[in-house]
Amino acid sequence: MTPLQASSHAARVVAAPDAAEGPPTVQGKFFWTGGEKFYLRAVSYGPFAVASHGAQFPERDLIERDFMLMRELGANAIRTFTVPPRWLLDRAAAHGLRVVIGIPWAEHVCFLDSPVMVEEIRETIRRTVCDSAGHRAVFAYIIGNEIPPDIVRWYGPTRVEKFLHALRAEVQAIAPQALVSYANFPPTEYLDLADIDFLCFNVYLHDEEAFRRYLGRLQNLAGDRPLVLTEHGIDSHRLGEETQAEILAWQVRAAFESGVAGTCVFSWTDDWFTGGYQIDDWSFGLVTRDRKRKPAFHAVQAEFASDLPPPVPHYPRVSVVICAYNAARTMDACLASLRTLRYPDYEVIVVNDGSTDGTRAIAERYPEFTLINQDNCGLSVARNVGAERATGEIVAYTDSDCVVDPDWLTYLVYKFVQGGFVAVGGPNFPPPEESAVAAYVAASPGGPTHVLLNDEVAEHIPGCNMAFTKEALLSVGGFEAIFAAAGDDVDLCWRLQNAGHVIGFSPAAMVWHFRRNTVRDYLKQQRGYGKAEALLYFKHPYRFNMLGQSRWLGRIYGDFTTSLFSRRPIIYSGTFGRGLFQTLYEPPSSMFAYLPFTLEWNVFGLMLIIAALAAGKNLLLAVVPLAIAFGSSIVTAMQARIEPRYDDWRGRATVAALIYLGPLLRSYERYRWRIKGLTNVERIRFAEPTQSPRVRWLAREFQLRYWSDSGQEKEALLEGVIRFLLPRKYLIAHDLGWSGWDVEIHRGIWAKSQVRVAVENHGGSRRLFNVRCAVKTSRAGKLAIGGLAALLAIGAYFLVPELLAVAVVLGVLTGLSVAYQSFVVGRVLHHVLEIVAQQIGLTPVEPRT
Repeated sequence: MTPLQASSHAARVVAAPDAAEGPPTVQGKFFWTGGEKFYLRAVSYGPFAVASHGAQFPERDLIERDFMLMRELGANAIRTFTVPPRWLLDRAAAHGLRVVIGIPWAEHVCFLDSPVMVEEIRETIRRTVCDSAGHRAVFAYIIGNEIPPDIVRWYGPTRVEKFLHALRAEVQAIAPQALVSYANFPPTEYLDLADIDFLCFNVYLHDEEAFRRYLGRLQNLAGDRPLVLTEHGIDSHRLGEETQAEILAWQVRAAFESGVAGTCVFSWTDDWFTGGYQIDDWSFGLVTRDRKRKPAFHAVQAEFASDLPPPVPHYPRVSVVICAYNAARTMDACLASLRTLRYPDYEVIVVNDGSTDGTRAIAERYPEFTLINQDNCGLSVARNVGAERATGEIVAYTDSDCVVDPDWLTYLVYKFVQGGFVAVGGPNFPPPEESAVAAYVAASPGGPTHVLLNDEVAEHIPGCNMAFTKEALLSVGGFEAIFAAAGDDVDLCWRLQNAGHVIGFSPAAMVWHFRRNTVRDYLKQQRGYGKAEALLYFKHPYRFNMLGQSRWLGRIYGDFTTSLFSRRPIIYSGTFGRGLFQTLYEPPSSMFAYLPFTLEWNVFGLMLIIAALAAGKNLLLAVVPLAIAFGSSIVTAMQARIEPRYDDWRGRATVAALIYLGPLLRSYERYRWRIKGLTNVERIRFAEPTQSPRVRWLAREFQLRYWSDSGQEKEALLEGVIRFLLPRKYLIAHDLGWSGWDVEIHRGIWAKSQVRVAVENHGGSRRLFNVRCAVKTSRAGKLAIGGLAALLAIGAYFLVPELLAVAVVLGVLTGLSVAYQSFVVGRVLHHVLEIVAQQIGLTPVEPRT
């Protein structure tokens, strides 16, 4: 079922164990069965000792009793650790229970050392699937459970991942539609199993705050797949039955509030047989060995009976704004999905921004929505018009080429209410495409995505899935009108953060976003992003590097761009590999690693080839830069996730070409619009800080003044500047007592700025801050200028025209570069001082004349 088909059924959600019929499918972060969203409410069942029927399950009459009690509990599935016989699947189906079949094998030994054992494992997988494939009770297969970290470390993660993917392929060869997963746990969190259908984790955390934080991490690891907690439980033998009930209640509630697709309580009963022994000193069950209900049974029963997603403490009114320009291709699907939102108090406002196709006619077919028709004014103006008309406390935006999940607003609002954020966003996923070219474009990087500072806080949320409190949105002036097609969301997020606000992220608040469906449209989009980056630079220069690329503090999700210079992620395993939470740490982003994708690198490579051809030299070394660029594109393309039905060499080649061309077009547009911005200041304005500095051009310095009524001293301003710039990879030096400045800030290799602050005490808590910023040429700049001057002198003395020409050309280029970097350093520091002063409560004062 496609996401668009699912949207027509979005209002119906599984409410009873036997309500869903049909095989399960995965759509984004959730399961669907029979046209309905299916939340997995499961309990683990087993392992047990072998009974008289020969299987590792209880006697038949006890199984019947168990299944009846599970119906009473509100469970709709069980997870087994041993393979159930077909008659047990029949009985589960009769009781409305789905079965997640765990296929046991010897994960605890060095299994890859023995070809015989490897083949036995494969045969176990094949036999299990053959015996149960197509049964209506089967929900999914778990092809492994908690391979010990020592075993994974012994073979290396890549080899283990490859083996688990091979086991999944064995299942798919027999049952192509079956869902397959692997039950992981924190000590091997780093395993990258991209081919499995949904992410399973066994998590035992008894602290609610830590549990919720880890769920946020797992949601981001899951990406565009469902997350299922396949084990979580409490031992009542040691902690007591009341504690078990209390913890299990908030664990189930927290799991579903975080947006998991399912949860499995460990375990159903205290009857537990493992490793060849009956376990008597652990009691994780919801019922006792003789099937008496424990307090935990009633606690979980209450949570399983609750509506899903869990209700929000209160439901603020939400205004959903759709801005559309010539969106007839996707408009109907978008509005149809909004019609079926499961949120009690919302309105939809459609702003038709001068469309010339059938967009208006489609919107008029939804009379319950507010339609605003206007001349084409650009995206930001349209979004502001929607916000002005909004009557909701929260204004949510999605695009006309998006289809929203039925619980989209609920998951967004939950973050507002529980997290106290003023802005919240969620992920956007490409739906299945109808053509090969569209699938290749969807798999290419460069689409809208979120940037996270941690698992819950975002640095950027994309415009196709973002929401703001109306108060915060208006307090920063709404969207900037100059961003007519892209960049408006980035600008707004940065302005909110500059004002001291924090942006939240809700991984379950998902939308389906149709990507550009032709190569031409994709390249046009990349050019538009390049223009937006240039315009953003004029407003936020301190957030860009010297090549005009944005400096993100957080991790860009969905960006898998890899160059031959990229550093490999590092696994923290703990001492002797005994870490309980073994995490894969991504290396920080590096401009050097991204260089092969830049216009500058490719122009340099092309010039080398031209020079080699002109001089009649060997091209072998001259082609190295371009070979690195092409190789980096190919390496990245091999990591792309292309829909399996379209995944062939032509698809990989197309994605590689788009990976190579996209950044070049973005760079070209950045330069083009930055030049326009410098030559046409009326059309593209630099962002103006709140006060004009007093500039002393000959001394290459400027002065600012700020007033404080709260008794703050210079340390507050200086430490704020350092905190703001240090994460953005600026090189900062402190005065150690020997300098005439307080802080020295470097940007690029040619220029630096020295900041000095003097505070006047005007009595009580009244202070006047005098800030002087001097722009200096760096030591590297002075050495370069000195070296070129020496080269010029040598050329003149010995009358070498070629040397003179080289010295003059390099001297002019270096001089221009030094002058430009000096100008940029001054601008950046002026903006940063204004932002930090506002954050710490200082008021600008015009400098003395």
